[in-house]
Order: sequence, then C-alpha cells, then structure tokens
Amino acid sequence: MSVESTRQTLQRYADSAHTDLSMLSEDVVFTVMATGQESRGREAVQGLLYYFYHIAFDAVANPRLAIFGDSNGAMEFDFVGKHTGEFAGVPATGKEVNVPLCVVYDLENDLIKRGRIYFEIPALLQQLGVAMG
Repeated sequence: MSVESTRQTLQRYADSAHTDLSMLSEDVVFTVMATGQESRGREAVQGLLYYFYHIAFDAVANPRLAIFGDSNGAMEFDFVGKHTGEFAGVPATGKEVNVPLCVVYDLENDLIKRGRIYFEIPALLQQLGVAMG
C-alpha cells in the first residue's frame, strides 16, 4: 500500500462517520485499549460503533489530526455529544461530553485490518461528574 491509498481509505471511512464498513476487512479487529475489549469481524465492529455513537452516547467524532503511513495511520478526534446510555458502569447522565479520542489503524490490501481505540476515560468520567478511585 502507499501513503496515498492509506489516506484515501481512512479519509473515506472517517467521512462516512463510521457507517460505511466497506473499508473494513471481513476479519477486522477493533480493540478498546483501556479495557482490552475486542470486537472481531465487521458485524461486531459495527455493533461496537453503534453502541458507542448511538446508544451510550448521541455523539460524533470530529477529526483533529491525521497521520498516514504505508499500511497504517492514526487519527485524532474530539468525541462530542450527550451521554444517553450506560457506559463504563455509569448510567446515562444526559451530560454533554467532549473527550479526546485516537484510533490507530493497520491496513492490508486497502482495507482496515485492525483498529486500536484510545479513549480518554478519565476525562470522560470527570465530565460526567464521576469520582475516580
């Protein structure tokens, strides 16, 4: 893969607001790095993303920075929205959140093969008014 094909694939995926899964390989794996939770395969990743953006939160990921390599890339986002459902053991608060989010992607044959999600849980909990212990 070239840097340009990586850029095109990841940009198309980000521009679709994570709804066009045609850029994901059939055996894609997304890992939430804070918990080690893995979602394997397109359907599982779709479920993870749907829960994250439409169940636990009514949110969007606004791009801030993107770095592209030959077969990998990293994208930084502002995760912005409202806490509408249970997340990380915290029941819905209805509070607005703006949390740093970064995803590192590995690509193979112009498809996303892996995604490593770095979501700033401490920042989220602070915004939700939950004491960390």
